[in-house]
Amino acid sequence: MRLTLGISPCPNDTFIFDALANGALDTGGLELEVFHEDVETLNEWAVEGRLDLSKVSYGVVPRVATEYAVLEAGGAVGRGVGPLLVARPDAGPFRPEAATVAVPGRHTTANLLLSLAYPSARARRFMVFSDIERAVLAREVDAGVLIHEGRFTYEAKGLARVEDLGAFWERETGAPIPLGGILGRRRLGAELLRRVDALVRASLERARARPGHLSAYVRRHAQEMDESVMRRHVDLYVNEFSLGLGAGGRRAVEALLRVAARDEPGLALPREGVFLGP
Repeated sequence: MRLTLGISPCPNDTFIFDALANGALDTGGLELEVFHEDVETLNEWAVEGRLDLSKVSYGVVPRVATEYAVLEAGGAVGRGVGPLLVARPDAGPFRPEAATVAVPGRHTTANLLLSLAYPSARARRFMVFSDIERAVLAREVDAGVLIHEGRFTYEAKGLARVEDLGAFWERETGAPIPLGGILGRRRLGAELLRRVDALVRASLERARARPGHLSAYVRRHAQEMDESVMRRHVDLYVNEFSLGLGAGGRRAVEALLRVAARDEPGLALPREGVFLGP
């Protein structure tokens, strides 16, 4: 059976999915056609229902939960991993009601967290995450929300932090930050999705069995090629929640979905919930 899978080219995703994407696991006859796209493209594809399996921002889950279920393994949830709001050092005090803010996609968790921390920041420009640092430095926008490797590179590029949106979330909720997770198409059936979930976990376990190792697959797809940044990226975003959400991870996702419901009250979740059943 052939399934389509979408993941980002970021080191945490390629690290987790390396063995599964490159034929290093016995999949029992499952074949994967893998697409590497930025997370907002994957969010939009999920809304369109294009792929069988996909990494997405948890912020898009309410829009797609009738079609897709959230799997346990492969996601990015944690503490100290949230998006950063940055600006030029000479920009003066941040005035959210007057600022134009670059955001890495309408459906991203980063956009939801910006709404939670600065509800009056309504002038937003949505762009690919890797363009945001440049846009802020070029004065095309007043501030920007950085995700992925931008968290490690903004100071060296001459930007200053305005707010750690993840830390704001943790202070407000006490929960870890649910950034992104893996979705599976519900019509594939719970049994097949549980097989996929187990394969994702096995792929990650295989990668973790070689601590400190970055494969050619991870290096080839990384946006930021500096090896220290790639290693910090994997160390920060890949953790025990990546092996399985567990009760704590699911509670964090549910907390984020409540924020999403306040942001767009017309969204309704399926009666059976958003997660893959037992």
